[in-house]
Amino acid sequence: MMEKLLRAYASHRYVILFYSLLATLGAAPLLAALRFDISLIEVFLALNLLAGVLGLKAGRGRSALLILTVSALVIHFASAQIAVDVRPTVLAFWTAIAFLSAAFAIRFAMRSTKIDAEHIYAALSAYLIAGIFFGVLYHAVEVVWPGSFNIAGARGEFPLFDAIYFSFVTLATLGYGDLVPVSEVARGLAIIEAISGQLFLAVMIARLVGSYAQATGGRERK
Repeated sequence: MMEKLLRAYASHRYVILFYSLLATLGAAPLLAALRFDISLIEVFLALNLLAGVLGLKAGRGRSALLILTVSALVIHFASAQIAVDVRPTVLAFWTAIAFLSAAFAIRFAMRSTKIDAEHIYAALSAYLIAGIFFGVLYHAVEVVWPGSFNIAGARGEFPLFDAIYFSFVTLATLGYGDLVPVSEVARGLAIIEAISGQLFLAVMIARLVGSYAQATGGRERK
């Protein structure tokens, strides 16, 4: 029974990851508006992280990364009781793991010659992972270097949801201007995210359209 469940999960892993990320984006503003504790949003992030790692191909590499991920999650949720200074480091480590899983999702989407729903969900998941976990990284930067972001003309707190919001505004190059990076580190990360977002869309759309055209052309020749 368990083996069947694992096989079913493996064949739809990026569909599950995508809707997990989408649920996080839906829950985060609601939890923030209702003034729930930040740890509830972080639970959603932790589930996304686990889903991303479980989406990797089975092997020793995934097992090792899964152990590291679980260890990072345990340390993070226990760090409130241990030392506040530990949390930004662990959040940065979360981000590194998330970006690694996004890279594997992109490779999965790019390497296939036949495009199906799972490959499209993999590409979409990579984009959402980047938006969410760049936000986690911005939040960690503000904790380590307070005042890295200017919020509506005045420096103050930079909650996790605001950081995720700023991340997607940057990723999509909207530039509303209500949140502004002011430190060198924050500005550098914003530049990297904005450029990465545009390159991702250009390359991924070209790849998916090219693969679809190639498949369609092959069917027509037959």
